[in-house]
Amino acid sequence: MKLSHIEHIGIAVKNLDESIKFYEEVLGLQCYNIEEVKDQKVRTAFFLVGLTKIELLESTDPEGPIAKFIGKKGEGIHHIAYAVDDLQKNLDELHQKGIQLIDKEPRGGAEGLNIAFLHPRSTYGVLTELCEHPDQTHS
Repeated sequence: MKLSHIEHIGIAVKNLDESIKFYEEVLGLQCYNIEEVKDQKVRTAFFLVGLTKIELLESTDPEGPIAKFIGKKGEGIHHIAYAVDDLQKNLDELHQKGIQLIDKEPRGGAEGLNIAFLHPRSTYGVLTELCEHPDQTHS
C-alpha cells in the first residue's frame, strides 16, 4: 500500500455550529464546506490547514456512530484518513494480511470521496479511513 498524504483528521463534536465558530474565530481557519452524509448519520464541516483537512463530525441521529463515539469517549479525534490510489485493491491486500476491515468495499463519503474504514483493533487503537478521489478509481 502507498499512502499519498493525510487526507483529513476527523474530529467528533456535539455541536457543529459552535465548533465551526471556534475554528474560525479562535484558530483563524475558514470553513469551506458543510454537508450531510445521510447514510452515515452525520453532518460535516471542513477546514484546510496547509495540505491537510480537518473534518468536524456532528451526529444527526442519537444512535449514529458519532453519537455513540461521543457517548463512550467524549468529543475529540475520531479518525485519521489517508489518501490512496485504487482503494479496492488496497482493501483486498489488507484483508489478505489479516487486517480487520469495517468496510470490505468502498462506499461514498463526504466531498464525493470513496472511503473505507479499518477497524481500530487492527490499527493499534486508531480508527483509520482510506480515501480515494472518484477520478482515481481503478475498477
